[in-house]
Amino acid sequence: MAAVPPVCDFGWKGVDAILPGVDGNEHQLSEHVGPGGLVVAFICNHCPYVKAVIGRIVRDANDLRGHGVGFVAINSNDAVAYPEDSFARMQEFSREHRMSFPYLHDADQSIARAYGAVCTPDFFGFNADMKLQYRGRLDASRSTAGPEDLRRDLYEAMVQIAQSGEGPREQVASMGCSIKWKDGGDWA
Repeated sequence: MAAVPPVCDFGWKGVDAILPGVDGNEHQLSEHVGPGGLVVAFICNHCPYVKAVIGRIVRDANDLRGHGVGFVAINSNDAVAYPEDSFARMQEFSREHRMSFPYLHDADQSIARAYGAVCTPDFFGFNADMKLQYRGRLDASRSTAGPEDLRRDLYEAMVQIAQSGEGPREQVASMGCSIKWKDGGDWA
């Protein structure tokens, strides 16, 4: 059953953290905020919703760089119960999909809990002050990719945020597989 995150909590201050990346380096989230803002995307390797759009995620991250928007992806899933989400598999996934942004491992799931992440993918769009302005979908794709000409919800919202500091008031929530919590249950 698909999980759907809540609507955007405008102005919520993003939690900073230092997490290991698949590139072998430690990454502090705040160091990736660009003059236009930052996208923090909770994704994983095995989810069909992520697999359906990973090429579009990479495309949008690359395109947003030109607008001064940073981008990081975080995998918080329980890698013991879901070995496809292990750190070694994250490294393979990143290479395979030519991710041009940090792919970070939240092994203790503390960052997913701090953000209230619900599903993969779950997108948090911040302005340059790390205040939340977007909590919505990438586009209208679900567990299969939609047509190539779908409206690029995340991209358009982040361009608006880069230009004005504020996100669109109308947002459609993302949908995906629930975060795989270590305790086996949902966290609220």
